[in-house]
Amino acid sequence: MEYRPLGSTGMSVSCLSFGASSLGSVFREVSLQECMDTVQAVLEGGMNFIDVSPAYGETLAELRLGRALEGVPRDSYYLASKIGSYSEARGDYDYSKASTERSVAHSLKRLGVDYLDLIQCHDIEFADHRQILDETLPTLLNLKEQGIVRHIGLTGLPLGMLKGIFDRSDPGTVETVLSFCHYTLNDSSLLDWIPYFKEKGVGIINASPTGMGLLTERGAPDWHPASQEIQEGCRKAVDHCRAKGVDIVRLAIQYSCANPEIATTLVGTADPQNIRDNLAYVEEPIDAELLAEVQEILEPIHNFNYTRGLPEHRDPILS
Repeated sequence: MEYRPLGSTGMSVSCLSFGASSLGSVFREVSLQECMDTVQAVLEGGMNFIDVSPAYGETLAELRLGRALEGVPRDSYYLASKIGSYSEARGDYDYSKASTERSVAHSLKRLGVDYLDLIQCHDIEFADHRQILDETLPTLLNLKEQGIVRHIGLTGLPLGMLKGIFDRSDPGTVETVLSFCHYTLNDSSLLDWIPYFKEKGVGIINASPTGMGLLTERGAPDWHPASQEIQEGCRKAVDHCRAKGVDIVRLAIQYSCANPEIATTLVGTADPQNIRDNLAYVEEPIDAELLAEVQEILEPIHNFNYTRGLPEHRDPILS
């Protein structure tokens, strides 16, 4: 496993890390035993960064992750959680001081730990950014001074909105950014932002290397915001890989993990064998010929995107 610095945080994180949303049964119903076996596979495989949120399964992911981490030495892994988004389905977003303090305290209890290595403002495309700057970040800085959290980050789908927070906050306040669906085989738009984040000393966390299911045999779930054109284009790439006897997930993970400027890529599953497979993919050399073929297939929809959030935070749609 390769380990990379996460910006200026001082953390050295595995290039492939675990996104624990699946532990909250957000994709399918899973048992506690499956969750515990998956986390064991994560740790045994050398993944040392775990990302979760109270929003995943409406706190169920945190509860199950806490059970799975019982007895595991706290200094053997980095743990990240989030504040602000609690149920996308209900539109439950709250970035206030009181909610932030309460959320962190409850996350610590559910996870069974005394501190979080990283706390992130979750899905800030749904937030009033004036509140993030004037209330949320000062609250998190106070928790950092108390030692309850060690580093602060942001997450969100639209890329353009992030600049306003970094440009208007004091240098070093926000140390990481978690971007999802923007460094995949079909959408590499995160590349355009890497120089900016490097200049700010911000560590980059990439999530959803399969585009939330676009680049999988199962395909995009019903709720996926991608257009039919994007979904059909990705399906062609999936079919091409299958014809070559390759699961496109392998190529997607290898591609996402190959860029040394991206500290880590999160994968989410509640299947320990999937974790072991994903770990094996990272250790294998990428098939350059197949990658070129897939990129050619995806060229007609390359960087076509989808967005969400408050109107003022949405990215322009490219299609």
